[in-house]
Amino acid sequence: MPYEGCVNVEGRVLFWDETLGLAVLRFGVRGKINEHAGPNDAIVSCLEGNGYTSVGGETAPIESGQRVFWPAGVVHGLWTENSTMMTLMCERPAEGKQDLAPG
Repeated sequence: MPYEGCVNVEGRVLFWDETLGLAVLRFGVRGKINEHAGPNDAIVSCLEGNGYTSVGGETAPIESGQRVFWPAGVVHGLWTENSTMMTLMCERPAEGKQDLAPG
C-alpha cells in the first residue's frame, strides 16, 4: 500500500488476515486513489481533513467524522483537492467469500 494509480498517498497496514484488513491512508494535497472496483467490501472513515469519494459513479465530499461504504465489485475512488486528509480503511470479504483478497 499504496498501489499503482495512487498519487501523493502514504499508507500503513495496521492489520491484515483472511477476515479483516485495516489501513491508515494519508492524502497530501491533490492526493488520489484512482477509481477501481475492489474485491472486498470496504468502509472508509475520514479521521482528519477532507476530500472526495466516488461510489458507482456518484461523487460526494467526505470530511472528518464521516464514513462511506464501498461494496465489492463497485467502482470507487478517493481524493483530495486543496486539502489533506487521513482515513482509516476497513476491508472485509464480501458476502459469500471466505477470504480477504488483496485490493
